[in-house]
Amino acid sequence: MDRAEAFEAALKLEPGRSALVIVDMQRAFLDPGEAMEVPAARDIVPQIRALLDLFRSKHLPVIFTEFTYSERVPILVGLLHPEHRRSAEGAPRGFGLPSSSCLEGEDNVHVVPELAPEPDELVLRARGVTHLVITGTLTDICVLATVIGGMNREYRMTVVEDATATLWPEIQRATLDIIRRAYARVVTTKQVAEEIGRW
Repeated sequence: MDRAEAFEAALKLEPGRSALVIVDMQRAFLDPGEAMEVPAARDIVPQIRALLDLFRSKHLPVIFTEFTYSERVPILVGLLHPEHRRSAEGAPRGFGLPSSSCLEGEDNVHVVPELAPEPDELVLRARGVTHLVITGTLTDICVLATVIGGMNREYRMTVVEDATATLWPEIQRATLDIIRRAYARVVTTKQVAEEIGRW
């Protein structure tokens, strides 16, 4: 059995034990003109929305992550990534500059309206979830960290390649290759829909 077959056998989704995870599909990353805008992330909204509708229709759990930086509890991320620090009124904003991106209290911390979570879409282990279907942005940072963290906690990970995005196509391909070789199954939205459709 080669690696791809082993991953498929060990990580295939299971009825009643699978959940959809939508990583950081926040306005700070999707709204045009935001300092940390990822234009490709807007392109994956329809695929994520299709999976969101599918999971909800099957009464399967849906989990949203939102990165939020707080000035009240400063952490290393704020030192390393100044985009999360508060920008001065009228000051230039963008990568490498204080930009109030994903800053507590700012509107840009929220998930985009097209994918808005429902109030009960929160928990994992309490609902018996062992398999996670990962979507969202940035593939090489937030998504990758979620995949590695999940696998290290014994979750069976599936990453949806056409429902993840980052800034550069070559980084997208390289990150999915790393994920595919070491951490998770990498499949399409269509493959997930077909798999769950058989339940």
